[in-house]
Order: sequence, then C-alpha cells, then structure tokens
Amino acid sequence: MELLLMVLVAFPLGYFVRSRPAALVVYIAVHSFVFSFQNTTLLMGWLGGDHSAFPKGATAPPLSYLLFNVAFYAGGLGLVALGGKVRARAAAKRARKALDIAG
Repeated sequence: MELLLMVLVAFPLGYFVRSRPAALVVYIAVHSFVFSFQNTTLLMGWLGGDHSAFPKGATAPPLSYLLFNVAFYAGGLGLVALGGKVRARAAAKRARKALDIAG
C-alpha cells in the first residue's frame, strides 16, 4: 500500500501543490493514514493465524519491515520534493520563453 501511495501520489502532490511545506504535510498525513491501515490489516491477519507478514512467536516486527517502511516514506518525501523542483523548473522555463517573445 505504501509503495502504491509513493508511486501514485507523491510526485503529483509535489508538482501540483505550490507550497512545498504544505505538500509535505499533506503527504505525511496521507502516508500516516495508509501506514496505520496497513499495520492494522497485517496485525489482524497475524492474530488470525497468518504468519506471512510476521513470524510465528515474534515479539517485535522484523527489521526488514522497518527498513522497507522507512525507505518508502523517505522515497515518497523525496518524490514530493522532486515534484516541486520540476514544477519550479517548468515555470522558470515558461517565464524565459515569455521574456524571449516579449523582448
């Protein structure tokens, strides 16, 4: 779920929301919801006997789960920032073209 969010939401959010801090806060809020839903789903499955996400008898989530989630979170934040940079470059290019036409 987090990977889908990162791929489908992060870059467009950074591109279309003018304020980078606002885009980051929106991404953090959406990611928090998706992360909570994902964890609840995995925990409910684990309590129901599905041990594909967490090993049987585990007292803590596997380190790999932490590392993947941190990577997806950081990647999403990076894509939000990249979307803002691409938008700023495109706006600067349009401004230069407008000056060339006017000049």
